[in-house]
Amino acid sequence: MNQQALLSSTLFWQPLLPAILLACLSVPAFSASPTNPATSPVAITVTKAGCSPASLTVMPGKTSFQIKNESGRALEWEILKGVNVVEERENMLPGFVTNLTATLDAGEYQMTCGLLSNPKGVITVSAGEGSGATVTGADLAAPIAAYKVYVSGEVNTLVERTRVLVEAVKAGNVEAAQAAYAPAHRPYERIEPIAELFNDLDSAMDAREDDFEKKAEDPNFTGFHRIEKAVFADRSTAGMDQVADKLMTDTLDLQKRLVDLTITPKTMVGGAADLIEEVASKKISGEEDRYSRTDLWDFAANVEGAQKIVSLLRPLMERHDPSLDARVRANFTKVEALLSKYRTGSDGFLSYEKLADQDRNGLKGPITLLAEDLSTLRGTLGLN
Repeated sequence: MNQQALLSSTLFWQPLLPAILLACLSVPAFSASPTNPATSPVAITVTKAGCSPASLTVMPGKTSFQIKNESGRALEWEILKGVNVVEERENMLPGFVTNLTATLDAGEYQMTCGLLSNPKGVITVSAGEGSGATVTGADLAAPIAAYKVYVSGEVNTLVERTRVLVEAVKAGNVEAAQAAYAPAHRPYERIEPIAELFNDLDSAMDAREDDFEKKAEDPNFTGFHRIEKAVFADRSTAGMDQVADKLMTDTLDLQKRLVDLTITPKTMVGGAADLIEEVASKKISGEEDRYSRTDLWDFAANVEGAQKIVSLLRPLMERHDPSLDARVRANFTKVEALLSKYRTGSDGFLSYEKLADQDRNGLKGPITLLAEDLSTLRGTLGLN
């Protein structure tokens, strides 16, 4: 370029330089957007002492929580509205980080923080636009109604069988109490996703000693597993009258509360996966019924409860994802075949201690595959 052309080019651009520089300096203000708090996971750490932070505020609608377990023990993390469980993540192993997404309306919620004796945390959902609404769907109305009838029937059975157990305990008849324990606990396991919606009752009726600081000696350790320890491990009903009476009272309270309970689509559909995940994470390890070794009774009850939910949802599954329906059918068949090997009599099972490691490991594959498939069911039906 000659000097004359260079001079002309310079004279042309010189008046525009301030505007160009201003535009360049302004680019970051338009291209960089701040992180949206609603889409960033809320980090919570559960220690031996409780939750950190112990209180937090989120916007209405969907919130993702990232929970790290540093308590040194396996635990479950729940969001509560009063005594009702809104969302939960079970079987969180020490040192692991777990994600959970919850749709919360404006209001105040609590979160469980490890041991039942630990103080609960507080989640405040501030009022504003974007509060979420429960997904229903007209096509889920009939399955939910049928499921509530099923749950009510199981609770009626629970009341009858718990009364037999309680009477045996109060009569001091250890052998009768042993015989009544597994049949009484089984209906509770079939409807566990619904029973767990009432956190206060579930903690009183079905907590294990690991949930308490003083373990089996903790006065708040009550319910089925406290009676299980007394009649199977201690072989004595001494001091169990009040525990038995409380279990009966809590069972009747559960029956009463269920009358007015509205079962949401999310709870029902997610319940199938929850029941099978419970088997995969707890029942196979043998931690559930450690004193009575009636683990297989509860194992079968969880499978039966999940099957009931799936059977009611089968027309929707066939419509939305036939391949998922086929896989779930096949895996349920495999699990049932494995369980049938350990049945005794018309409705009983072998003591879990009689199963070899090979037998227990043989149960893991099919039940894990079934849990994985059922975990996709909520998404398949558009309920996440």
